[in-house]
Amino acid sequence: MKTLLIELIDVRKRYNATEVLKGINLKADEGEFVTIRGKSGAGKTTLLKIIGLLESPDDGKLKIFGHDAERLSDNEKSNLRLHHIGFVFQFFNLIPSLTILENIELPLALAGTNKQERRGRACRLLKYFGLTSLAERFPETLSGGERQRIAVIRALANNPKIILADEPASSIDDENSKLLMNLLTSITRERKVTIILSTTDLYEKLPSNQDYLLKEGYLYGTNS
Repeated sequence: MKTLLIELIDVRKRYNATEVLKGINLKADEGEFVTIRGKSGAGKTTLLKIIGLLESPDDGKLKIFGHDAERLSDNEKSNLRLHHIGFVFQFFNLIPSLTILENIELPLALAGTNKQERRGRACRLLKYFGLTSLAERFPETLSGGERQRIAVIRALANNPKIILADEPASSIDDENSKLLMNLLTSITRERKVTIILSTTDLYEKLPSNQDYLLKEGYLYGTNS
């Protein structure tokens, strides 16, 4: 039996007079790949921020890892983000002054992992995904596709149960987008990580278990 990791119940969010989310309901189990499609400005990033405990809904409820998010303290939310949630951003967010290896180590350092252990884990991740040759290079020397794959590997550093990917393929070409999707699919299959990915592509076939369209504040299942 799969474990339910994320549940949103009638979640609403507004900014000033504009209601961005108008009653979102969503469930995601361990190891599921969920895609949320929508045009720019549809509220996809807001939804991911709520799931990632970076913002709170104005109404409705978020349950994550069995916890009612509303009852969690700021420290508890921070610890969940640090140890159990990985983030992948549209523009990579790699630190230009750090090597690729050091970039992957960064979340581990923030979590208080000792230097030897974090170096070993970062090296193992690079080896596992066949990118050891990039370890001592700097982000600016990598292609966009390589940087985005490194960003995904960095998100795995603390062995998260959830990865939130906000339009991760929007800054890379079609070939690298396919490589990225293959990487994400292997993560869900082999590591049982739940992935929620947003995209502005309304038609591309994606390797998801659940596929949704976010439009005018509402979430529609594309298979329904």
